Amino acid sequence: MQGNETTARANANVALVKYWGKRDAKLNLPATGSVSLTLDELGVETSVAFGVTATDVFELDGAPAADEVARRLLDFVDLVRADLDERVPVRVRTRAFMPMGAGLASSAAVFAALALATTRAAGLQLEPRELSALARRGSGSAARSIFGGFAEWHRGERSDGMDSVAEPLEFGGDWEVCMVVAIVSTVPKAVSSRAGMQHAATSPFYTPWVEGAAADLAEAREAIRAHDLEALGRVAEHNALKMHAVGLGARPALLYWKGATVECLRRVWSLRDGGVSAYVTIDAGPQVKVLCTPATSEQVVVALREVPGVQRVLVCRPGPGARLVA
Repeated sequence: MQGNETTARANANVALVKYWGKRDAKLNLPATGSVSLTLDELGVETSVAFGVTATDVFELDGAPAADEVARRLLDFVDLVRADLDERVPVRVRTRAFMPMGAGLASSAAVFAALALATTRAAGLQLEPRELSALARRGSGSAARSIFGGFAEWHRGERSDGMDSVAEPLEFGGDWEVCMVVAIVSTVPKAVSSRAGMQHAATSPFYTPWVEGAAADLAEAREAIRAHDLEALGRVAEHNALKMHAVGLGARPALLYWKGATVECLRRVWSLRDGGVSAYVTIDAGPQVKVLCTPATSEQVVVALREVPGVQRVLVCRPGPGARLVA
């Protein structure tokens, strides 16, 4: 095990039916299931080696990771080291190909790549379901980034969380869809997703949010099965706005949006009024993601680029799951 460096890549995913709230914070068990789409343009590459340094080393883009980030990475690596015969120092080096901590699900990509790279560097061969359960411990949404394309993460019922894993929705694999991403801020958000979920429980809308998840999941699952963009887009947009309504109803209110976020939403609605099939989803951050078809993606790009405050617009296709590259 010592001296062998293993490198894995993983991509962020965008939840179309969102997970927002936990039934067990320590094990990262969600209050609801979720459905997502892994994207090809947003990802990270993580290299892990045991026994090549005297102490644990955590680097992000060539610099020492911030204390809070390093602590989370260390806690995760320790989940793997707990099963080893000896505690060997680890070196973790991550390169990001996307803004970090800005509402683009960067933690999903980080911990999916880390789960694969760390276990392989330790000489372990985990099945995808086991990798998903492990990745979940670092970041809940990382359970989905183990898989490419559309995936569903199950809430699970067991107290140990072993049934709270993601699986690919294979019937969506050949569907040509696009996700246009409008980046309105690259500044790390003031309230993390993890902290936001804890605070969401103070909202009177939180319980109805949880109770409505099963219907949204069933609707999204059937829309993906039928390759029905309108049906999927409408439930995704509805689900996202409900999630943010939970935050607005909390005490004090939790608002992730910027002014440009609102204007992007209005522009997409205007496109739809003109007959363009385009639907918004927004995670815990200010960035706007628009589900559409390859044929209409350029219209969406043009509309979003015109919004004051939009810094960059990306066009993403369904991306691959976590994989080894070295």
